[in-house]
Amino acid sequence: MNKHYNSEAYWHAVILTLFPEIFPGPLNSSLAGKALKDDIWRLDVLNYRDFALDSAGKVDDEPFGGGAGMVMRPDIVDMALETASKLVDDTAPIIYLTPRGRPLDQTRIKKLADGPGAVLICGRYEGIDQRVIEAREIEEVSLGDFVLSGGEIASLALLDSVIRLLPGVVGNNESLSEESFEQNLLEYPHYTRPAIWYDLRGKKNCIPDILSSGDHGKIKNWRRKKSEEITRDRRPDLWAKRLTK
Repeated sequence: MNKHYNSEAYWHAVILTLFPEIFPGPLNSSLAGKALKDDIWRLDVLNYRDFALDSAGKVDDEPFGGGAGMVMRPDIVDMALETASKLVDDTAPIIYLTPRGRPLDQTRIKKLADGPGAVLICGRYEGIDQRVIEAREIEEVSLGDFVLSGGEIASLALLDSVIRLLPGVVGNNESLSEESFEQNLLEYPHYTRPAIWYDLRGKKNCIPDILSSGDHGKIKNWRRKKSEEITRDRRPDLWAKRLTK
């Protein structure tokens, strides 16, 4: 156990960023915000510029070999990580949010939620020096096949998905077990009152009859069937995984 780590019952996130004012941002609201106030999870934010070697707060430099953009210096990132490591448990992973990372999925999110926390590296410019990635054995993770201006928004998304899985955050555990990606299925459609709704064009829209039948067995089967149909249509990759299990 890290001798600097104060073991508590909370899940601990440490963010490394050039824009600390972004955090906690939307995570200060709704379920995540309440969980933060209730000490279910904790957030520390470190600014790379606090580890700069000059008074200007410079944290990047030109890439060796030429090319566009700037690269974040390994010594700066390493010093920030050293400070972060004193705040969290030794087993907490270090995660770098980058488009070239392995795709983040619900399985990885669950493993993170089961752990003590994580250190999240938000990159900027062309990213961080490869040497610090290798020296610190940093896990590279991607939200999808698109590029963001930096890792801050990706970090917020990752944290939100983890926090809602922590005990005491979502009141109804059944809600979690029926969500998309559970059992490699996307979630079924939802309906609420009124049962008959006339849209603004005057068209009549009704809920599926089965949902008002009171037959919970048939409702469960209908929902499963809809989940399977949606998954086959929208995510054939998930459907293929399901068939191989």
